[in-house]
Order: sequence, then C-alpha cells, then structure tokens
Amino acid sequence: MSPFLRWSLAVACLVGMSVSTPGRAADNSDEETGSEPSYQINDPFPDRPLQPTSVPDFGQPKAVFYNPFGLTDWLRRHGIGVLLDNINEYAAAVTTPTKNVGNYRQGSSNAGQYALSLNVDWERIAHIRGFATHMVVTGRYGTPANRMFGDWLNHSSEIYGGGGNVVVHLVMAYGEETLYGGKLSIAAGRMAELSDFVASPLFCTFQLNAICGRPRAAADTGYASSFPAGNWGLRVRGRPLAHSYVQLGLYMTEEGMFSYAMNRSGFKFNGAYINGVRLPLELGWEPRLHGYLPGHYKVGAALTTTPLSDIHEDQYGKPYALTGLSQRQHRASYNVWVLMDQKLRTYRRDSTGKNADAGLTALWGFLYNDPHVALRHWQVYGGLISRGTWASRPDDTIAVAFSYTAISPGVQRTEELLRARGAVLPYRATGIQRHAIVMEANYGWHAWRGILMQPMVQLFVRPNGQGNLKNAALLGFKTHVEFL
Repeated sequence: MSPFLRWSLAVACLVGMSVSTPGRAADNSDEETGSEPSYQINDPFPDRPLQPTSVPDFGQPKAVFYNPFGLTDWLRRHGIGVLLDNINEYAAAVTTPTKNVGNYRQGSSNAGQYALSLNVDWERIAHIRGFATHMVVTGRYGTPANRMFGDWLNHSSEIYGGGGNVVVHLVMAYGEETLYGGKLSIAAGRMAELSDFVASPLFCTFQLNAICGRPRAAADTGYASSFPAGNWGLRVRGRPLAHSYVQLGLYMTEEGMFSYAMNRSGFKFNGAYINGVRLPLELGWEPRLHGYLPGHYKVGAALTTTPLSDIHEDQYGKPYALTGLSQRQHRASYNVWVLMDQKLRTYRRDSTGKNADAGLTALWGFLYNDPHVALRHWQVYGGLISRGTWASRPDDTIAVAFSYTAISPGVQRTEELLRARGAVLPYRATGIQRHAIVMEANYGWHAWRGILMQPMVQLFVRPNGQGNLKNAALLGFKTHVEFL
C-alpha cells in the first residue's frame, strides 16, 4: 500500500471515528476507556528501555480489526495510536421492589458507551523529544436499573450519565512530557483526575459502579473529575526507585462538571464555573513477589478548597434541620485512600519461565472522607479475579467483589430530625441512610478477539443505605467490543 493511500485511510478513519465511537489502552480486551491512563501507573520502571522513542508505548488491545491492511502498525510506526470500543451493560431486577415506598417498580434497563482515544507521539512526528498528546471522546446512552428499586448510592452499571447526551462528549485532551527515560512525567490540559489517582485497570473487571471506574467514595462530593468528565489539571509523576512512584496533581474544580445543562459537550473551556482546586497526592509501591507476581500498593490523600456545605450544622453549629438556617460552609475538606492488589499465584508460566496473564489476583481497599461534608463516610471493598482458570480459556475471567459503604453520622442525624418533622430527606432518601453492602459475581467470556461477553449477578443489601428498602438481586449481561 502506498504512503499516500495509507495516510488517506488514516485520515478517513480518524474523521469517521471522531463522530461515532471509543478506545483505551491495554493488552487485555476487558478494560474500559477510562482506565487508559492507569496502565502507565501500573507499569513499574524500568520494565524495558523506551526505544526507539522516549514516549511510553501506547496500548494495543486485542481488537476485532487488530491490524487491517497493516494500517494499525503503520500508524503506530508514525506515532499515532487509535483505540475504538463500545461497552454495553444490561441489568434486570429479579426481586420485587419495596411496596408503599416511593414510586418503584420491578424492571430492567440498559446503558452503554462508545468512545474513541487518540494518542499522538510528537517525538516521532515532529522530533519533540518525550512529548505526546492524548484525547478521549465518548457518547453515552441509557440508565442503570438500581434507580427502579430506590438505590442512588451504588449504581448497578458503571456506564450511565455524564456523557452529555450528545454524539461526541470530550473527556480528556492533554499533553504529556516524559523525561529522564520515563522517570518523570508531566501532564497538563483537560484531564480526569480519577483516571490517574485512586485508579486501577482491574476495577472494571466488574460492572458495579461501587468499584468500576473508581471506588465510589473517591468521587463522593462530585468535584473530583472522573470519566467521562474532565477539567483543567496538572499532574506530575516521578519514579525515584525501580518499583515505586509519587504523583501530585492540581485540578480546577468546576460547578456542574457532570451536568448536561452546564457542560453537555465537554468542550466548555472557559473558567466561568471554576470554584476551587483539588490537590491529590499518591505514593505507590509496585513489587513483584518471587520475581513474577505483580502487586500494586497505593496510599494517597486529596485536599479540596471548593466551598462545601456541612451535612448537619448551620452557621452557628446547631442542626440546620431544626433551626432552618443556612448550612455552615467549609472552605476546605479532605479524603484519603489505601488501595492494594496482589497476584497470589500464576496457573501457568510462559516460555521464559516468567508469569503469564493466567492467575489469581486479590484486590482490596479503604477510603475515608471528611465526615463534615461527605455522604459516604468511608468505604471498604475487596475482590478476587481468576484469569485463565482453564488452560483452554486463557483470557476468560471469574471475578467476585463486595463493597461496604458507611454513611456519615451527620447525614444520619440530619435525616432523623427531618423525618421527625415530616420533611423531605436529602440524597433522594426515603428512610434513614446508615450503611449499604453490594456484591457482584461475573464470568468474562472472550468470545473472540476483542469481544467480551460477561454475565453477572449482583446483590444489593440495604439499597441506598436504607433499612426500609428490600434487598435486591439483579441479573445482567455486559458486552465489550474493541474495534481497533
């Protein structure tokens, strides 16, 4: 194929996809677009020399059209990485909703997302050493099933809302400079904070929004940008030791970041709605036990300067639910996290004697939020992922997970006072919110290269954190198709 024809196909491909579908970086085909930045975090330095370019490799998933007419390889040799996928998540309640509480019904729903990721290595194209740009656009449709039985705390589908209800919604568009052979990375632009911080490509082995994307408590106040919403940000990551990193970020918080009315397209770049900043800091250790069992251990904290209302007290320190006065405003708040995942065993070795993908991995974590401003006081989660349990199905996964969320004491006291007065409760609650448990088990079947089909079952214990709502069981089915 001539160079002119290859460039023509590349341009046509990029133009067509920019108005229709998604991508993400990975070697396995069951991760989501929002996980793409976390792959760079999860690769200890130096895994291999950065040659022939000092820009880290772009991911290349096992896609349906893996390398059509040699186009993918040709684009990558010229510094262009394109990733395109579609995710669809269906869930149906098999239990009836609580009677005489709210306008709930038994039913099912579907939610989906298409997305496109475009990565450009400007060292290859324009000889700007170590510089790359990254862009992700998406479109979303549908709604999760949990709202039908009264839960607004843990969504049954990670894919819902936030996509702007438009054909193309901009998620991220930023530049990244890699220095000192990969030991230092500086990124700035429109970014999603929780794709770099509190992040893991393992999270979206599950469909449940309590874990997939990021543990839900990390985004409790709505000012930590997460896929599919981005804001102006700066992130600096350094790797002082071979298997460790430290990263610090500065993100401008925006009012209505996830709102259709205020930022429907994602292309609103002005600072009219900037109301503060977030300063996350994360330290990571990424050992390989016995030389072949990878693990990732992360601890972090974030300071938010966005003014937030106290969930219980008025400006004089009394319960606002009794006085009717304005809630106290906090000029700063915080949240902290500890995340861990560790491969426990490998089922098979590759030809070099090192670990293959097949094996058993455990993940667990704890997140704590400022109890004066947060709905979710703390969250703990855990899970097991078995990949390639059977040699004949090396890419299939069996996964189980649970999440426990404790509601802030101030929320509980406020709701008790409001209910005693017959007033409407906050957070769409129809009873006192105290704690909630959600669980999921699924089987990820790789039907073909780039095609994942994943049946699952979920259990909601105390939906919305309320004891007055019946437990709910759901059956569902997720598909993930990576086209390029």
